[in-house]
Amino acid sequence: MSIKITAELVKELRDGTGVSVMQCKNALEEADGDMEKALVILKKKSSSIAMKKADRNAQDGIIVVREMAGKCLLVTLHSETDFVARNEDFVTLANGLADLAVKEGVEAMKAKSLDMINPIVQKVGEKIELGKVEIVEGEVLGSYVHGSKSAVIVSLKGGTSELAKDIAMHIAAMKPAFIKADDITEDDKSKVVEVFEKEVAESDKPEEIKKKMLDGKISTYFKEQTLMDQAFIKNPDVTVGNLLKEKGATFVSSVSESIR
Repeated sequence: MSIKITAELVKELRDGTGVSVMQCKNALEEADGDMEKALVILKKKSSSIAMKKADRNAQDGIIVVREMAGKCLLVTLHSETDFVARNEDFVTLANGLADLAVKEGVEAMKAKSLDMINPIVQKVGEKIELGKVEIVEGEVLGSYVHGSKSAVIVSLKGGTSELAKDIAMHIAAMKPAFIKADDITEDDKSKVVEVFEKEVAESDKPEEIKKKMLDGKISTYFKEQTLMDQAFIKNPDVTVGNLLKEKGATFVSSVSESIR
């Protein structure tokens, strides 16, 4: 005997899942009013919808960071558009995934992520996928998140978490290609030389002057691209390297992530 699908039943299912009224009504009708069966039907359909959207490109999204004792977690959740990335359900999902990773570990979160993601895919109608997930461990940690689209975590030996946060903010703003001069390879140098040689060749200066011009351009370029040689964004009178020395801190590592 089929059960009458009342507005109350539909509302109860909608409150529990967040999907549209019509989807809830159809699932209840298919399940003959059985709430548990309707939930299974919706879950099955959400997985099917997610599969159909699998070949779409999810380039937008948000980044969530969680700081813990001796650890810092970064979670990236991708969507197709910024409109969905700002959706309350999407933001709640991203934070829920981060909280789950903190509570149960990254691998456990990844194993449960699809069951959390698929219902939101069904609700918002876009592809959603888990992106970069990384935990940084260290003596002193600091993080900076800019508009949920860019995030940096910095690990220091010595110093304070506030200093680590400042360095993270600097990296987010200045995007250095290298940490220190020793990180610059011969291949990196040859590419830069090739670019600036063309500029200098157009000058009518004597060859000796051209050589000095070329050396100066190359030196300036790499200083601007190397974290330790960059002028600190909050105090341009000091380089990041000198700032760390003044504070008795050593740069250990950083993790960066940005969306678009």
